[in-house]
Amino acid sequence: MAEDRKSTNITWHEAEITRADRERLNGHKSCVIWFTGLSGSGKSTLAHAVENALFEAGCRTYVLDGDNIRHGLNRNLGFSPEDREENIRRIGEVANLFAQAGVIALTAFISPYRADRDKARALAGDAFFEIYVKCDLDICEQRDPKGLYKKARAGEIKEFTGISAPYDPPLHPELTVDTGVETLEESTQNVLAVLRTGGIIP
Repeated sequence: MAEDRKSTNITWHEAEITRADRERLNGHKSCVIWFTGLSGSGKSTLAHAVENALFEAGCRTYVLDGDNIRHGLNRNLGFSPEDREENIRRIGEVANLFAQAGVIALTAFISPYRADRDKARALAGDAFFEIYVKCDLDICEQRDPKGLYKKARAGEIKEFTGISAPYDPPLHPELTVDTGVETLEESTQNVLAVLRTGGIIP
């Protein structure tokens, strides 16, 4: 599904205002910060905390959240392996467009398959920062903010990552944060440190 191109007779249009122009205006570089981890690991919470810190520092940012995207752009996708692949393919493309527009794009998705995350990385290149939001399954289940684990254990949700569907942990993420051990502030500062080291923010 992800590799099928049905459009023909199309040509990429180069913008007159370049990404470098936008970054110069913003005073910071753009990038894709990809938060991945199990449901309940704290991806969205951390993504928004990092965005708040960046926003207060004067950065142009936007968080692409898994549930929000499925309300609109990806509302026609389910949770089969094929639909999960297409879900992440679309998000990778959108996040890269945000980065091309000079924005720091933060994504909060389980994105369970390593191969799909690698494709998103390939789109953004050196401006891709994979943040593995690590958290023990039992802690995620204890949190269960949406009651999804309870439903999955009861068989009400099929193909639920960590229970009845696999999750491929990142092999070489730019950063691993353990939200079962670290405070939200500690994890946030660790992400910001990676962005400074990567030359995204001063």
